[in-house]
Amino acid sequence: MNTTKISSPLFPGQVAALLLASAIAVPAFAQQAQPSSDPQSTPPAAAQPSSSTLNTPADKEGFWGHMNPFARKKWVHKRLDPLNDRLTELDQVNAQNAKDIKDVDARAQAGIQKAQSTADSANQVALAAGTQAQNASTTAQGASGHVDKLHQTVNGLDQYHQINTVEISFRGGSPVLSKSAKEDLDEMASKLAGHTGYIIELEAHSPAAGAAGIQNSQKLNESVERYLVTEHQIPVYRMHSVALGNAAVASADDDKPARVRTSSVSIRLMENSLAAQDASTPQGMASNAAAERP
Repeated sequence: MNTTKISSPLFPGQVAALLLASAIAVPAFAQQAQPSSDPQSTPPAAAQPSSSTLNTPADKEGFWGHMNPFARKKWVHKRLDPLNDRLTELDQVNAQNAKDIKDVDARAQAGIQKAQSTADSANQVALAAGTQAQNASTTAQGASGHVDKLHQTVNGLDQYHQINTVEISFRGGSPVLSKSAKEDLDEMASKLAGHTGYIIELEAHSPAAGAAGIQNSQKLNESVERYLVTEHQIPVYRMHSVALGNAAVASADDDKPARVRTSSVSIRLMENSLAAQDASTPQGMASNAAAERP
């Protein structure tokens, strides 16, 4: 026996809810009904971006980022970073080159200054050497002149010439000086006070023959020498005497020697040729006196 169950009638509100649930369930059921064998239909969970990754600031590229991928900041930075690194490297290289150039310039300047200082020192040494050479040349010339002068001095040491002659006569062979004889000796000696470079030659004669004449003429010389030493302080070493007795001595004007008839002493004042150049010598005094005469 078939029995038919009659459902209770649905209200309009229930019908609307049922339709809404069916609309929601159909898409869900269709999604679950897709076969899992198609690996390309469903991307892996790792490949699907999460909500946190999509919200990172790097993916917020804006409108122009989606429209022109070359305008993205990340793409621009990828292209500019190597250039910036290269520019930084070039700046460092330029800075190092500038530093090296500065160091080289400093060393070059130091080398130039050192070379200049060395050149100046060498120049000063050369000038000093030139001055020393000039001084040495002057000294050599002075030494040469001194040697020549010394040579002349040595050659003229024994060169004397006669500048004055006095003849002293004695009466009767007595060695006593007369008044006129003393006056002649005083006049000659007055010109010799304080002077050098002269000698006095005394040559005594006596008419006596033999040893008597020699002894008498020696006494005459001693009389003259004694007067010059005691009265005029003539040094003894400047007087040189010889006793000739009655030996005849030829004069420069006579051809034959004259016979000795009186007792006499011939006095010759001799002056050295070098001393004659000095104004303090007897001849120099005489020359100056002659030059001062009107």
